[in-house]
Amino acid sequence: MTTHLTMFSGMEIPRDKSASADAAAAALGEMPEWDLSDLYSGPDSKELKSDLARLDKEADAFQARYQGALPSLAGQGGAALAGSIRVYEAMSDRIGRVGSYAGLLYAGDTSDPVTAKFYGDVQEKLTGITTKLLFYELEFNRLDDGVLEAALKDDELAHFAPWIEDLRKEKPYQLSDEIEKLFHEKSVSGRGAWNRLFNETMTALRFKIDGEELGLELTLNRLLDRDGAKRKEASQALSGVFGENLRLFTLITNTLAKDKEISDRWRGFEDVADSRHLANRVERPVVDALVDAVEDAYPRMSHRYYALKARWMGQDKLAHWDRNAPLPEQSKQVIEWARAQDLVLDAYGAFAPEMAAIAKEFFEKNWIDAPVREGKSPGAFSHPTVPSAHPYILMNYQGKPRDVMTLAHELGHGVHQVLAAKQGPLMAPTPLTLAETASVFGEMLTFRTLLAQAKTPKERKALIASKVEDMLNTVVRQIAFYSFERKVHTARGEGELTSDQLGEIWMDVQRASLGPAIDLRPGYETFWCYIPHFIHSPFYVYAYAFGECLVNSLYAVYENAHDGFAEKYLDMLRAGGTKHHKELLEPFALDASDPDFWAIGLKVIEDLIDELEAMDA
Repeated sequence: MTTHLTMFSGMEIPRDKSASADAAAAALGEMPEWDLSDLYSGPDSKELKSDLARLDKEADAFQARYQGALPSLAGQGGAALAGSIRVYEAMSDRIGRVGSYAGLLYAGDTSDPVTAKFYGDVQEKLTGITTKLLFYELEFNRLDDGVLEAALKDDELAHFAPWIEDLRKEKPYQLSDEIEKLFHEKSVSGRGAWNRLFNETMTALRFKIDGEELGLELTLNRLLDRDGAKRKEASQALSGVFGENLRLFTLITNTLAKDKEISDRWRGFEDVADSRHLANRVERPVVDALVDAVEDAYPRMSHRYYALKARWMGQDKLAHWDRNAPLPEQSKQVIEWARAQDLVLDAYGAFAPEMAAIAKEFFEKNWIDAPVREGKSPGAFSHPTVPSAHPYILMNYQGKPRDVMTLAHELGHGVHQVLAAKQGPLMAPTPLTLAETASVFGEMLTFRTLLAQAKTPKERKALIASKVEDMLNTVVRQIAFYSFERKVHTARGEGELTSDQLGEIWMDVQRASLGPAIDLRPGYETFWCYIPHFIHSPFYVYAYAFGECLVNSLYAVYENAHDGFAEKYLDMLRAGGTKHHKELLEPFALDASDPDFWAIGLKVIEDLIDELEAMDA
C-alpha cells in the first residue's frame, strides 16, 4: 500500500550570518515559502487528530470485513471486488495526506526536535494502521488467475486493471502474512531508524569555512565559487568532517546493505538491484543496456569534456574540487527569483500553455519553498502528496544558472504529478524511471530557451558547457553511483566493509567515470558518505540517467515533428502509473528495450561536446 511515508534527507542548512550572505539573499528578491495548510493547519490540528483516529477505526473495520473474504467477493463478480478496492483507495489517500504533511513539515526544519518527534510519532501511528491493511494486497495476489480474469471483464474492476497488473508482478516475491507483518512493523525500528540517524547526523554536521561554520548545502555551494582557493577550502572542510564521522557512516551503510540483503534473500530476488527494477517496472536487461552504453561512452563524454575544461582553465588536470567550477565566460549575474520564474514559465508556455498554467499555480499558491534557511533539507524535490491535494516543491535557491535548471526540473515533476492525479491514489504514482521524464524535459525546454536568447558566442559557449556538465552529472555521475552501489552491496554479501574498502570502491568508480583529466586528491575517498540516495533509496540513481537519455531522444522527436507532439506528451504524463514504459513511448516511435535506444540519447551529449570543441578550433 502506498503510504507516502517518504524519508526525506533531512540535513540542516544553517543561515549564513555574514553581511555578504545577507546581501546575496536580498539580491534574489522575495521568494515563496510553502503553505502546508492545504493538508493540515498544524501538527496539533483537530482535523489531523481526527483523521488518524478515523483511519485507525476504518482499518479495523476493513480488516474485519475483507480479511479472508476476497475469494468470495471475486466469485460474485468484478463489481464486488472493485468496491473493496475503492474503500482501500480512499484510505490510501487519507494515509498519504497525513504522512505527506508530517514528512514535509520535517523537511522544512529537521533541526527542530519537536518537529522530529512529531514526524517519528506519525510514522509509528501510520505503520500501526497500515499493518492492519497488509493482508489485502497479499490476499489479492492469492486469488486464482482464472477467477480474477473473469472478474476483470466487469467495467468497474477493469478500471483498476493497471494497478492489479502491477500488484500481480509482486506475487512471486511476497511472503506469508505473518512475515510480511513482521517486516512492516519492524521497519520503524529497523531501516527507518537508520535512515533517521543518517538524517539527524547530517543535520548536526558543521564545516568551518573562512572562519564560519556552515551546513552541508552552503558548503557544497562553495564548490561552485569562482575563487579556486574557496573551492579547495570547501572540499577540504567536507573531507575533514566526513573523515571524523566516517566510522558512523560506514556502520550505517553496512547495516542497511545487510538489511536489504536479508529482505532480498527471503523474497527470492536474484540480483542486488532486482527489487528496485521491480519497483520501477523496468526489466533488468533494459537497465543493463543503459549502464553498458553509458560506461562505453565515458571516454567520448566525461573524459573528453573534462580534458577540454582543464585546457580552458589553463591546467593539465582539474583537482576534484574544480570539476564544477564556473567557466571564465560564465555570467557573474545573480538571477533573481522573479526572473527565474519568468524564464521557466516562458519556456513551458512556448511548448504547451497548459503546462505553464499548471506551473504558475505553484508560484501563486505557495506550493514552493525556495529560500535557504536554518534546518531546511538540502537539495530539491517535488513531493506529490495525494491526488486530493497537490504537490509541494522544496529547493534551496541561490541565484545560479543551475538553480534555474533545478526550478525547471522540479516544476516538471510538479506538472506531471498534477496531470497524473486524476488516476487516483493507487495509479497516479509513476515508476522512477518515467517520473524523471517530465522533470528532465522541463530542463531541456528551459535550456533551449536560454540558448536562443544568447547574444554572443561566449555566452552560447558558457550555456552549452553548463548544460553538458549538468548532463554529465545526471548521466555519468549517476551511473557511477549505481556501479558503486552494486559493488558495495555485492561485497557486503561476503562480510562487513571497512571505511577504507568503501573509499577504494568509490575511488575506482570515480576514476573510471571522470577520466584522467580529473585529479582525485586525498580526502575525496570520503565523499561517498553524504549521498542520501544510497541510504534512502538503494539503486534509485540510475533513474536519472534513464530519464536524461530518454528525454534526449524524445526532444529529438519534438524538434523534427512539432504537430501534435505536445498533446501526445501531456497524454503520456496524464497516464501516471497506468502504462508500461514501452506503451508510453510507442506514440513517439521510441523503444527503451532496443539496445540502440540509449546511443541516441547519449549522442545528444556527444554532439554538444563536439560543438564546444569546434568553438576552440
